[in-house]
Amino acid sequence: MTSRTIAIGDVHGCSQALRALVDAIQPTTDDTLIFLGDYVDRGPDTRGVLDFILELEQRCRVVPLLGNHELMLLEVNENPLMIDSWLTVGGAATVKSYDGQLANIPPEHWDFIRRCREYHETQTHFFVHANYASSMRLDSQHDYLRYWEHLHVNMPPPHQNGKIAIVGHTAQKSGEVLDLGHVICLDTNCYGGAWLTAMDIANGQLWQADRHGSLRS
Repeated sequence: MTSRTIAIGDVHGCSQALRALVDAIQPTTDDTLIFLGDYVDRGPDTRGVLDFILELEQRCRVVPLLGNHELMLLEVNENPLMIDSWLTVGGAATVKSYDGQLANIPPEHWDFIRRCREYHETQTHFFVHANYASSMRLDSQHDYLRYWEHLHVNMPPPHQNGKIAIVGHTAQKSGEVLDLGHVICLDTNCYGGAWLTAMDIANGQLWQADRHGSLRS
């Protein structure tokens, strides 16, 4: 079987959706799963999401990107005074998934978050959590663009490298993938009642599951 490169949008604690997608995809050791960030917050099972991704690393190649919600969690760990603002944007669900205590987050989860990448690049595509500046090298992008800038605020033109951008972060409330040719957004609002989306980069095949783990027919 030919190796596949499959991108997965913002999971946000929806472990049942993620497990359903992986069951449908059936990744092999030759496949690469690229996660676009935002594993934590909002959905009910951040702990289960991170546990499962760590398991996946034993089955196939996993390329995890850093999202703005991981950044917030890291900031709260360094500065507890920031916890109140984080709790209001989904952090409360993360705390609950660790039995009400951030102290219960195991070292392997912190290690995973700290080794998440700023971006990833292949011969034909590049992957970043939120957005990009079209005229700047991928290794020189501003953090605000990488992690925070929504597409509806700033829709970038094609990048100067000529590659297709695969992003998350800007939730598509319709549950449909936003495909503008030069940029594709795979955040299809799973925690909000729509879908978690995975896409085969080579052929555009999609898999989608809702937060309860039901696949979209």
